[in-house]
Amino acid sequence: MAILTVLLYVGQVGMAFLPNIEIVSFLVILYTRFYKKKVFFIIYAFALLEGLTYGFGVWWFGYLYVWSILAILVLMLRSQESLAVWCTLSGAFGLAYGFLFAIPYFIAGGPAAGFAYWVAGIPFDLLHGCGNVAVMLILYKPMYTIFSKLVHC
Repeated sequence: MAILTVLLYVGQVGMAFLPNIEIVSFLVILYTRFYKKKVFFIIYAFALLEGLTYGFGVWWFGYLYVWSILAILVLMLRSQESLAVWCTLSGAFGLAYGFLFAIPYFIAGGPAAGFAYWVAGIPFDLLHGCGNVAVMLILYKPMYTIFSKLVHC
């Protein structure tokens, strides 16, 4: 679990220079497919590492529930084998990410602050959704095959 957490963290930090093009959504989906509820240990350890690296601001609270929402959705769809399903989920999650992430701003700053935060990020959410689909299309099948062999050794 520690190695998977580090891979998640290094993937996020290594791609941070790209505007909302990331590998975290992909890895959370993949990890959840194989490790089921144990993925929450990885998610919360990842959130802790992010907070230690970047500080524990209002944004950090989003990391505690946004990735958990994705994992819960994957658990609900766990019987699906179609790449199209995982691409759709990943893309939709990227599009919804900004809204989900704005929730602490709605609470801390009121509706105007939350709405402003969300709307300002819509161009990045569009990139996020498209990037998530591209990453899923490119990496899902080879990584699923690798994980199948490693997990079932």
